[in-house]
Amino acid sequence: MTVVAVLGAGKIGELVLSGLLRAGWPASNLLVTTRRPARAEELRERYGVRIVDNPAAVAEADVLAIAVKPQDAGTLLAEIGPKVPAGKLVVSLCAGLPTSFFAARLPEDTPVVRVMTNTPALVDQAMTAISAGPHATGEHLAVAEEMFKPLGSTIRVPESQQDAVTALSGSGPAYFYLLVEAMIDAGILLGLPRQVAHELIVQTAIGSAVMLRDSGEHPVKLREAVTSPAGTTISAIRELENHGVRAALLAALEAARDRAREIAAQSA
Repeated sequence: MTVVAVLGAGKIGELVLSGLLRAGWPASNLLVTTRRPARAEELRERYGVRIVDNPAAVAEADVLAIAVKPQDAGTLLAEIGPKVPAGKLVVSLCAGLPTSFFAARLPEDTPVVRVMTNTPALVDQAMTAISAGPHATGEHLAVAEEMFKPLGSTIRVPESQQDAVTALSGSGPAYFYLLVEAMIDAGILLGLPRQVAHELIVQTAIGSAVMLRDSGEHPVKLREAVTSPAGTTISAIRELENHGVRAALLAALEAARDRAREIAAQSA
């Protein structure tokens, strides 16, 4: 089985690591690098993986999964770039950084696959978008899919769409959590105990998501099925429209996309 080195075991790096282990990847085939000794010991005890330094990771792994913060990627690549053998697959989980950023700092023709996943990977319900850099082949994409399918669903997209993916699904869980938080507060305002409001809204969110996924219906049709004439739901929707909720979402996602572009520009 492929040996994967996760370079940078922060939140996203640990998501990948734990997901691979849950999928049956042997701990002996997973290497981890981290700057803090305390973090290294924590990961070793929790997952039984081997902690190595960056040069050892480059030498031993078949795939280098780079999961450092975008602002730290340049420093990491300056260290490992000259040591990366020709043809070794690099998988980037650095939000906002294009594959050209890596191509400029790695040996010529190094295959790079850009990946954007999200935190539902913790419960094997991630949405992961995968894009090929100039030298990545279908075989390289298949390796990346093998790594991330155990975490949820995967989709291949052109790299030009990755900033939009970052805004929509990469940051997407936060939008849903904010909405659920607001609806729980509304339930309390209407006289429900917090735990009751929480249970009602969370299960409603789960059920609605499953219907969206499994019914094949457009969300408009599903919404209309709940919205009877002169009823409670249409009264609520009118208020949402009056307060510009739809426009706010459009503006919010544009802002997230623009920030992803800014990160790339600042790191160039």
